[in-house]
Amino acid sequence: MARGLFITGTGTGVGKTYVTALIARELAGRGVRVGVYKPVASGSEIRDGKLVSADAVAIWTAAGQPGTLDAVCPQHFAAPLAPHLAARAEGRRIDARLLRGGLEYWLARSEVILVEGAGGLMSPISDDDYNADLAAAFGFPLVVVAANELGTINATLQTLITASTCCPASEEESGGEPANGLRTAGIVLNSPRTLPDDASVDSNADELERRCVPPLLAVVDHGGGFDREVDWAALI
Repeated sequence: MARGLFITGTGTGVGKTYVTALIARELAGRGVRVGVYKPVASGSEIRDGKLVSADAVAIWTAAGQPGTLDAVCPQHFAAPLAPHLAARAEGRRIDARLLRGGLEYWLARSEVILVEGAGGLMSPISDDDYNADLAAAFGFPLVVVAANELGTINATLQTLITASTCCPASEEESGGEPANGLRTAGIVLNSPRTLPDDASVDSNADELERRCVPPLLAVVDHGGGFDREVDWAALI
């Protein structure tokens, strides 16, 4: 069984794809066979006459283009809406079985699988599922990407509280075991944009380290890399 990480965020636009790509590039650079999986994406674009998820392309490229791009993100839609609404706009529905089953492709060909969620933990990804349901089903530890901007302390703590209280959507996914929440490996504080007038960017890292139980793994400046070495394999 491959090991993995589930990369989630404190919201939309916090840089999950960028951070996932950084992790994938580091692991692949060490010779690790990395699988990358984005179960569903919306806001996809037309490239060469085909609908393509730019996020899927980014993490696939960073991992060294393992497998096929279609397997990275088997369900994607054009409208920039929550996936189930984007699917509905096209007269379609999210395939909940494929959300989970799409991971199988990567299990046999990867040492580590990086799963990138769509939005935050409680962002809906189908008519019945949230990202948290997939994280529980896969059983991979969470990496929480938080935006380095005013308000991130509240958003990060809310995400961690949500993770600690989440349970699988079904008894089958939990194996009949009582719910103990989702394990969080740590937090990455990312700057998805430059905010020269936001004084909080200088104190957010210290505040998160002081207030959060899971560790602050790294800080990423806008367009940069991790500010410290992280043993991603050990976290898994």
